[in-house]
Amino acid sequence: MSIKNNLTSRQKIKYRIRKRVIGTQERPRMVVFRSLGNMYVNLIDDVKGITICGVSTLSKEIKAEKSSKSSKSRLVGKLIAQKASEKNIKKVVFDRNGYLYHGRVKAVADSAREAGLEF
Repeated sequence: MSIKNNLTSRQKIKYRIRKRVIGTQERPRMVVFRSLGNMYVNLIDDVKGITICGVSTLSKEIKAEKSSKSSKSRLVGKLIAQKASEKNIKKVVFDRNGYLYHGRVKAVADSAREAGLEF
């Protein structure tokens, strides 16, 4: 499968997910972006159109660690759960952004659940 087909198929899946998943102030959307070397997670309020908080593997706490990409993804999940609890957010809606729920995306979700987020 060519790169163009992979990108267009992910875009189709992404749009299909976004039709149903909407974040609010009480229950923001937790969106995951996965690049080749890094993971980014943001909590977004779609009603106001703002990002409440965000964490990535480029954060100071995580960047200092020398470990694999999947273990850094687990740290991203824990850190986003801590930042959400500081802002009194207990429940989120998970948006996998067109990626398969597997590997690093699953590691972020599982560690966020373990740290106290509900979705």
